[in-house]
Amino acid sequence: MGPIRVGPQGLSHKAAMKGLSRRLQSSPRGIPMRRISSGAPWEDIVGYSRAVVANNVIEVSGTTATDGDGNVVFPGDAYRQMRKALENLVHALRLAGAGPERVVRTRMYVTDMRRWEEYGRAHREIFGDVRPATSMVEVSRLVHPDMLAEIEATAILED
Repeated sequence: MGPIRVGPQGLSHKAAMKGLSRRLQSSPRGIPMRRISSGAPWEDIVGYSRAVVANNVIEVSGTTATDGDGNVVFPGDAYRQMRKALENLVHALRLAGAGPERVVRTRMYVTDMRRWEEYGRAHREIFGDVRPATSMVEVSRLVHPDMLAEIEATAILED
């Protein structure tokens, strides 16, 4: 299945998640790599994958609070947006063969650092017992004006 093409309002996230494709390739150094695609049209434009598995490492790209139709959800609600972004991130991890318990590092990009406790509460609810290394960085804006948070993760698969 090729990339899902949609109009300027964005990707149908539901269609993207249904159409997640996996491609096994090798890197230039011969490391087996599996790329997981959400089918988002901007993956081809920018040149990235939702997640990449190389050996036993999973890298999940920046993930935001979008619903099954690709709409930004919970405008203005920092906690609920981060919580939804985390749920979407966990879904990508599961497709790659892991869960939140395998995460060793997260990176949060937020548009208002004054709301750090709201973002942090959602992070703790998913990763409280895991306690991965993390960063929270304030950015001036994300790709959509209603987005308040984005999160990336690194996870390690079991041998």
